[in-house]
Amino acid sequence: MHKSGSASSLGPGGLDLTQAFFKPIQQTAPPSPTKRHTKVSVIGVGNVGMAIAQTILTQDLVDELALVDVNADKLRGEMLDLQHAAAFLPRTKIHASVDYAITAGSDLCIVTAGARQIAGESRLNLLQRNVSLFSRIVPPLAKYSPDSILLIVSNPVDILTYVAWKLSGFPSNRVLGSGTNLDSSRFRFLIADHLDVNAQDVQAYIVGEHGDSSVALWSSISVGGVPVLSFLEKQQIAYEKETLENIHKAVIDSAYEVISLKGYTSWAIGYSAASLARSILRNQRRIHPVSVLAKGFYGIEGGDVFLSLPAQLGRGGILGVTNVHLTDEEAQRLRDSAKTILEVQNQLGLGGSKANSC
Repeated sequence: MHKSGSASSLGPGGLDLTQAFFKPIQQTAPPSPTKRHTKVSVIGVGNVGMAIAQTILTQDLVDELALVDVNADKLRGEMLDLQHAAAFLPRTKIHASVDYAITAGSDLCIVTAGARQIAGESRLNLLQRNVSLFSRIVPPLAKYSPDSILLIVSNPVDILTYVAWKLSGFPSNRVLGSGTNLDSSRFRFLIADHLDVNAQDVQAYIVGEHGDSSVALWSSISVGGVPVLSFLEKQQIAYEKETLENIHKAVIDSAYEVISLKGYTSWAIGYSAASLARSILRNQRRIHPVSVLAKGFYGIEGGDVFLSLPAQLGRGGILGVTNVHLTDEEAQRLRDSAKTILEVQNQLGLGGSKANSC
């Protein structure tokens, strides 16, 4: 598939009309070599992939956007639909192809493609089909963009981020998963709703698995710089642990509720992935809870496992993992979450992951 023509060859026989519209400036110099051309590729143009692409475009994060999917007709339709919005968007070249060569030179590759669960299919079988799918996606991305950063959004995101790391051969700082970045946003929203404050003034993290074994870091929650739990204790204001657990449960159930109501999630993950892209491409060095190679952090040992930890992101990908203080209970829950993921990896027979003493 070829992108629709966006060059100025509108004249007879494809004559370039640029010079008819613009007179060249005299004594010009070539563009500065420090000027950066930013390219992002999105793999998979389903609801999630297109929400990410649309959000990245509206936030003016890239000069070039490449879309890849196996469904050629849908792919071309989505590309044209975005191109037709050119008058309302920052200037961005939008390409689409079933051929991964279109992704060449990407700064960031975002993978949203994934197999859908068949009625009655086991989670393990679904995982195995996704591993097979990734074996056809990741190597071409690594081939055409050997210096890129891989951002995995497909679920189960932690295991598939591990798979992408293995298949790409990239260093671990250049492979990350969207992880609990969205879970943490939901967490902040619910806490802000309880306290009647703006969610942007709430600092709170969900870490661990993007799933049922995720861990809410209650001990480090702050609002406007005020640590919430220690403040309540100092003021002798009673709170029930059950209330906290119910908020965490609501975070876990949020996605299921959205899916049951509209059939899929899209907008929130679109904004979440775009926020990660912004931090990486703009070298903002912001902290996000994303799926990273967690071995050696917070007592996680026993195998190569990816799960979400608060990490600093920039042009180099993952710049470091934040040394957040965890209570003994939170640390143990995090290790349990890692063990849960490792056990599934062992079932897949991926190699390099042993579930012991985690």
